[in-house]
Amino acid sequence: MMNRLNDILHELGISKVKLAKVLGVSRQMIYNYLELDDINKWPKDKKVLLLNLLGVKSAEDVNNIKVDTDYILSVETRINSLFDSSQKIEFVDNSLYNGIGKKQKELLHNIIELLKENLDDDDDDDSYNAYRYLYYYLQAMETSKELKYILAYMAKATGAIKPTEFAFDEDEQFIFESIMFSAMSLYNNGGASKTKLAESHKRFVNQIEHKMEEKMSRTLELNMLKVQALRELGYTEINSQNTAEVLEKIAEIQSRKVN
Repeated sequence: MMNRLNDILHELGISKVKLAKVLGVSRQMIYNYLELDDINKWPKDKKVLLLNLLGVKSAEDVNNIKVDTDYILSVETRINSLFDSSQKIEFVDNSLYNGIGKKQKELLHNIIELLKENLDDDDDDDSYNAYRYLYYYLQAMETSKELKYILAYMAKATGAIKPTEFAFDEDEQFIFESIMFSAMSLYNNGGASKTKLAESHKRFVNQIEHKMEEKMSRTLELNMLKVQALRELGYTEINSQNTAEVLEKIAEIQSRKVN
């Protein structure tokens, strides 16, 4: 039963932090509850809250829960109803939350809580590397619309949102998701192998290495332009007082080469 409960919570995307808030206990207490071998051993009031959240009448019914889109939405609705206006998270007025709206604050808070929960084990290299890659992903997301389509696809594939929701360009997102589905089906059904894809992966590596070489070349070029601009202006470094002037000089030097 407890293994099934953990699976359900994972499929629903309910973190231990969120469950702790729903039950009104600490995160450590949630760990303690989940280590028990039977939900019926939980404190009665907490067991009732959990069963109400999951929409079942008894602990035994947990094994019969089928997690699909409708069920996820129903649980999410119940969670939202628990956090009415009097229970909403109060945010400390600091620089982290300044300048953004209420729903953005709540989203940022939830992301930070989830990151904190998944990074609390110093020895978990998998989690560390996963979130390190996520950091790079977020840095690059505004440079490619396809990166946003990937997020939408994964949200749909995990049942977090309806498959018919299109938050971005619907036609492009539709095409991208169809291609992603075909690729994931091929991957999950064993229709691909390392041997068959070796040449394709080699092209992938070569393309990335070429982009990195171009980036390094561009960086070197910009450094040279900066040095030349500083020399022509009689400066030794860029500072807050001369930044605009140096940038204008760099643009001027570049225009000379074009002409």
